[in-house]
Amino acid sequence: MKYLLTSAGIKNDSLRKALVDLLGKPVAEASALCIPTAILPFPGGPAMAYRFINGITANRLCGLGWKSLGVLELTALPSIATEVWVAAVREVDALLVEMQIQAVKLVEMIHGERDA
Repeated sequence: MKYLLTSAGIKNDSLRKALVDLLGKPVAEASALCIPTAILPFPGGPAMAYRFINGITANRLCGLGWKSLGVLELTALPSIATEVWVAAVREVDALLVEMQIQAVKLVEMIHGERDA
């Protein structure tokens, strides 16, 4: 798994090129899952999650023109069959997280599944 960690999303051509290089294809041909979980407990969290998902935040990760974009809410995982959400994570080209620690935790959660 490859990572592109930025402090403020994709804000310049250099970062966009790095993202395209990691994806191996243009963003317009790639799929992504948006993971807003970490912003929910903060004041205004639900509104911030809405803006993140709709690509209207300063970092605009979700507003880059993805071919397809879904949402994965980590707090819902216990109620979803493991094979369903693991398949969703494996099928996308990118995971877009508002706070990078979520990506690390998600990778840890599926690590055993990936080795199987």
